This record gives sequence, structure tokens and C-alpha cells, in this order.
Amino acid sequence: MIDFRHETFYRLCQLKSYTKTAEYLHLTQPAVSQHIRYLEKLYGGALFEYNGRRLTLTRRGERLYRYVQVLRADTQKIGEELQNVHTERPSVYFGATLTIGEYVMPGVLHQILQEHPNFHIGMIVENTQKLLQQLSEGIIDFALLEGYFDQSKYGARLLSREKFIPVCSPNSPLAGKTVSFDAITSHRLILREKGSGTREILEQALKEHNYSLDSFEQVCEIGNMNAIKELVSRGDGISFMYLQAAARQLHKGELAEFQIEGFSAGHEFNFVYLAHSVFEERYLQWFDMISKAYQKDKPIR
Repeated sequence: MIDFRHETFYRLCQLKSYTKTAEYLHLTQPAVSQHIRYLEKLYGGALFEYNGRRLTLTRRGERLYRYVQVLRADTQKIGEELQNVHTERPSVYFGATLTIGEYVMPGVLHQILQEHPNFHIGMIVENTQKLLQQLSEGIIDFALLEGYFDQSKYGARLLSREKFIPVCSPNSPLAGKTVSFDAITSHRLILREKGSGTREILEQALKEHNYSLDSFEQVCEIGNMNAIKELVSRGDGISFMYLQAAARQLHKGELAEFQIEGFSAGHEFNFVYLAHSVFEERYLQWFDMISKAYQKDKPIR
């Protein structure tokens, strides 16, 4: 179990200020300093250093921070397990980014629940950054992400590689055509909010072709994929999304795909968890179930 000095260390990592950490934990600033000095003596070296006036972690501190994150998450999970010791149903609470949560997981969960009807499953849908934060805090067991993340800080397994496409209204002059990047910048770009994995993939793809969001005359941010597809379908702009997210509307003729010269984009869907957790084996069992169900469901979509 994590002790109070490690909790002080964790909060100092989060807040980057001895004063703010003391206020948050209702301690004096000397007490915070004493806790850190104790840990530095225990682990054989400095955990923090100043870069100018900015408090930063040393390499030793960064490693300890990752371990403390896992310890805090495991401590919370152990508490939940013990409180529900008489419940025999296997349970899991995880997160997924919007594209995965809305367009991949319904079919996957259907397959799992058909085989394991007694499972208790909870899923939240959030953007990549919020899910990583909740994973680090032990709120969720694992996350299914389409966005970028620091693979040195987490355990991860590849779920699939997916195609990322530009879409427009079927009535758009772009529909079914192959055009240059310059030809699309006069169209309104409709995209997800900051922190979204879909948006990160788009911004990176644009950057690789020497373009950015500023290259477009108009940009509209919408935090809901169904609303984005509806606006695009009505001719209010263009967008980029994973093929899974647009598949049904493309099949019905409500959206149309177009090609951009020299543009080909795709990205990984990843299963992400806290490495070195005492529950790591269990998380990987869930990965195996999700992966098998995904492959079984894929031909249906």
C-alpha cells in the first residue's frame, strides 16, 4: 500500500509547487520538504530539480512517479475488490475514445456478453487525454485509444490498424473525386475538439503535408461525431474520420468519400493499461477477449 510520503510526492509531481502541494494536503511547506527528503534518502538520490524557476522531475523521480501511479491505482482497485468480495460476477470498468466506443465496441461487447452473460461491464466514452488521466488515477482499468500517447509510460497492445479518410456530402463537387490539398482549403473543415484522438491524427496528417488547421478558411469544432456527420451530409463542410465511423453513412449514400493527391492516413487502435500493475494479467485477458470479439465482429460491419 502507498504511504503518506509517496502521496505527497505524487501531488508534488502533479502540482509542481511545494506551496500548492502543502495547501492541497493541508500540510506545512516544511512538512512537504521533509517527506521529499525522506524519499530521496530512501531511494538514493534527488527526485526533483529546478530548471530555472520550474520544478521538474529527475530521471529517478520520473521512474518513481510511474511506480507510484501504478501503486495508487492498484490500491484503489484492491479496495474495490475487497468491498465486493462476495460478488462472484467478473467486472470491469474501462474507457474508449469516441470512434472506438461508438462504432467498434457495441459489436465487440455483444460478442463478449453472448459468451459471458454474467459479466458486469462498465464503459465510458471520452477523448484520449481524459482517458489517460483517468487511467493514471485508477478510475478505469484500461483504455481503448485511437490517439497518440507516450508508450514509455504505459503498457499497450495493438488492437488494429484502421484507415482514416476524408468525407463530404454526396452532393459536393468533391464527391468521388481526387483533388489537391489546395482544392479543399476553401471548404469549411468540421472536426472534433482539442484532446480528441481523431483530431490529433488529422493535425499530424496535415503537418506531414505542410498544412495545418490554419490553412482552411473556416474551421468548426464539434464534440460529437454524429453531429459532424450530419453537418457534412447536409453540405455544411468536409471532415476526416475513421472508415468505421463513416461506414454506415457511406453505404447508405448519406456521405461520400473523396481522395486527396498524395494523402494516405491510418492509425492504430490500442489497448492501453498501467504496466507493472498487480492486475496486469487480468487486463491482458480482457485484451484477448476484446481482440477475438473484434475480429469476429469485423466482417459484420
